[in-house]
Amino acid sequence: MEDEKSTIEMESRDIELLIPVADSVRDDSSKPSSSSSPRHAGQETFYKVVRSWASKKFMTGCVILFPIAVTFYITWWFIHFVDGFFSPIYVHLGIDIFGLGFITSLTFIFLIGVFMSSWLGASVLSLGEWFIKRMPFVRHIYNASKQISSAISPDQNTQAFKEVAIIRHPRAGEYAFGFITSSLTLQSESGEEELCCVYVPTNHLYIGDIFLVNTKDVFRPNLSVREGIEIIVSGGMSMPQILSTLDTRSPLERSRSDRS
Repeated sequence: MEDEKSTIEMESRDIELLIPVADSVRDDSSKPSSSSSPRHAGQETFYKVVRSWASKKFMTGCVILFPIAVTFYITWWFIHFVDGFFSPIYVHLGIDIFGLGFITSLTFIFLIGVFMSSWLGASVLSLGEWFIKRMPFVRHIYNASKQISSAISPDQNTQAFKEVAIIRHPRAGEYAFGFITSSLTLQSESGEEELCCVYVPTNHLYIGDIFLVNTKDVFRPNLSVREGIEIIVSGGMSMPQILSTLDTRSPLERSRSDRS
């Protein structure tokens, strides 16, 4: 009996000794090793750097390709649009060549320019304008579009924009971008004052205000009329970083000096 009791006590002691050992082994296996934690942190840092680099390069590619894609899309749309004027005629004749209508349209526009430069073409244009200006709604659209087209026309007539101008408006310290359309002399009791008629667009080029500004208060930057129109249409995004106003003469003085 004593031997049995001693064996039972020994077995119970062995069981009591084994249980904490198993728990300690289990606890040690559940805890991550100290050597693996720096490696995991380094991998996360590497992945973050790669993701940041890839996102920046992707955005750079989008920024570069976006204006190119828009330019090609608009150009392709314009070619299809112009080609559609004469391509149905060629299709009806059994000729299906892409771009032939576009070339025909360009040739037609060139011939119209040659014809309208002659006396007969000017007479036909005047007769057509006489009919259009008597239409109640169409005449306003025609007058606005004609002013814009005459502004960028190579034949700078009296109705076109003369120069790009910068005036102080609407208050001191602020400036407005506009175009000089004409010059005039204001006669008063104090004497004569030379003024410039400056057109300041408020909605691209279709709507704007007209200001009569003293010639001395008009700044004339080194920009052509076409560059000024591009700046207005683009909302100022094509504005150069530096503007110089070296020549402060009025358009009337420039014309007089050119004639002399």
